[in-house]
Amino acid sequence: MILRPIYAVIEREVVKLFRQRTRLVSAMVRPLIWLFVIGAGFGAVIGRTGSGDYQQFLAPGVLGMTILFGAMLASLTMVYDKESGVMRMLIIAPFAHHWIVVAKTIAAALAGLIQAALLLILLAALGFLNSRMNYPLLLVGILITSLSCAALGILVAAFTRTLDNFAAIMNFVIFPVFFLSGALYPVANLPLALKTTAMLNPFTYCVDLLKHAMLAPLVSGSASELHLGLDLLASVAFTLLAVIVASWRFSREQAYAPLIHILAGKRD
Repeated sequence: MILRPIYAVIEREVVKLFRQRTRLVSAMVRPLIWLFVIGAGFGAVIGRTGSGDYQQFLAPGVLGMTILFGAMLASLTMVYDKESGVMRMLIIAPFAHHWIVVAKTIAAALAGLIQAALLLILLAALGFLNSRMNYPLLLVGILITSLSCAALGILVAAFTRTLDNFAAIMNFVIFPVFFLSGALYPVANLPLALKTTAMLNPFTYCVDLLKHAMLAPLVSGSASELHLGLDLLASVAFTLLAVIVASWRFSREQAYAPLIHILAGKRD
């Protein structure tokens, strides 16, 4: 069955993640720095926002940031497998190549989910979670955000052949995606050109979805900037599109073409 090899790929990535304990610890340091150091600094300058205290406003953003960095870094394994030769063993397995992309996407999303769960525990201990928050919507938002960020990482990895290139491209992608998402400040306050770019950014809708769950129940007025239905539609549509494009690109990976042709000739 196709589920067995998919499960094997996912299990390998999750086991690898838990063995890298320092990676999980460092993943918690980044959002806390943003929340307490940068959040306190900006909060002292701008005072209170329309969504209340600035650090509270920042909480959905740092949660989304943790998922973004975690899922995209997890997608690095796809490029590593290309260089190490593991991918050559996967592509000769008796199932369609797009299932490899699907399995890698799910594994990267799980990495983002695990890191988000750890951060939620810290946020709860620090008093940033409230009983009035919409927790079912928060869980849905975290799941959709993890899949969307994982799909973005896999899309980048599908067009990359070496670890060096992936690191360079990821830095070029991940920081604009994060800074132009509304995670740190309302998108409505941006200049027109940046606001238009932010609206084309799929991560903007993921962050706004988290705001619907974490901020909207706590403040009067609208803490989120976009309609909930639009957030869901845009996030899911991007995830599906990114996986389809990544699958198309991966199936045409020229680095594996000679091996595929040789194996196909032997089968004939």
